Amino acid sequence: MSAYQATKSHVLNRGVPPDSFLDELVAWGKTASEDIFAPNAVADIYSSVHNTLGPYPDNTYRRGVMLEVMRVLAGFESSWNWNEGIDPGNPNRGETRSQEAGAWQVSADSMALSPALKSLAPNDPIQFQRAMKADHPLAMEYIARLLRVTTHENGPVMRHEIDPWLRKAALEEFLRLIAA
Repeated sequence: MSAYQATKSHVLNRGVPPDSFLDELVAWGKTASEDIFAPNAVADIYSSVHNTLGPYPDNTYRRGVMLEVMRVLAGFESSWNWNEGIDPGNPNRGETRSQEAGAWQVSADSMALSPALKSLAPNDPIQFQRAMKADHPLAMEYIARLLRVTTHENGPVMRHEIDPWLRKAALEEFLRLIAA
């Protein structure tokens, strides 16, 4: 029997995440830096999804919330495809720094939002795109830290399109999996 039940919940018309994606997400969730999940004074992903997944009793729970957001968001952005390329609907797709890449469709121009983001990834836009596709732990840390800085750089989060697909049962399953 698969370790994944609730975390295999359907997302929009994208289907369900592959076990390999969930394996990497859980592994990252077990080892990710505690500061990614600590409360801050910024209106961030935790304030954005509070009505759906809150309240947040502690940082461990917040860790599970982040994993559930990342699961659903990757479904929206790429159907869990680590190698997803440029969004053809991006009006700035001709500008290399604005070209998205990877499972969460992040772009190099987002590094300007935070010194922490800038210190994580290659500054060269092409190298950034390659890193977001190939270095999965980096891609996970990057999207998590980006969502802690702003939700306005991500359309499905900003417009609350992910909210109906977020599942408390999946969050609870993530919590069990990262504790194992």
